[in-house]
Amino acid sequence: MPEITDPAIERYATEHSSAEPALLAELAAETRDFSRWSGMMVGRLEGRFLKTLVAAVGARHVLEIGTFTGYSALSMAEALPADGRIVTCEIDPRHAELAQRYFDKSPYAAMIELRLGPAIETLQGLEGTFDFVFIDADKPSYGDYYEAILPHLEAGGLICVDNVLWSGDVLNAAATDESTVALRAFNDMVASDPRVECVMLPIRDGVTLIRRI
Repeated sequence: MPEITDPAIERYATEHSSAEPALLAELAAETRDFSRWSGMMVGRLEGRFLKTLVAAVGARHVLEIGTFTGYSALSMAEALPADGRIVTCEIDPRHAELAQRYFDKSPYAAMIELRLGPAIETLQGLEGTFDFVFIDADKPSYGDYYEAILPHLEAGGLICVDNVLWSGDVLNAAATDESTVALRAFNDMVASDPRVECVMLPIRDGVTLIRRI
């Protein structure tokens, strides 16, 4: 993933954020060996950011679209109360197997439910509401995920959407691949949606926070 922030600045920010637990450091190291796409993992800086957001919202019910190897789910679980829960969706069985192994090793195993399969199908079968949602999955489906999630989002609930700057390609008129086009459309849609308030932040690959009003 090409950097959108000066690497030295990002490194400094990471070093001046709270340390990740030992289990997450172990997972991060295994993920780097496990996948050439290890850059999809949120990592320490964004993981501490997600934990802080979940704590600040006072979330009890969290939904995640895109588990990958479980780093983000475990980061968010740290901030949940004892009766909190996370439903996390993953389509790749290899990713799911590694994530579940680390969930089972963690103190949060009973809180995290991993659902394997296309996320949109999981969303269509959801019951109940959520007060925090993290979207970090296939970019062409972001709009569909967003519309499927909103009916399940508590008033005042927060959606956090990753990769909204897409290595800066959202500003590159020559970039016309499916993911870039979809992200531009998604970003425009959210910014003009009267049902929500949003703010886009240049954290790692770009994060948008969306609050239902």
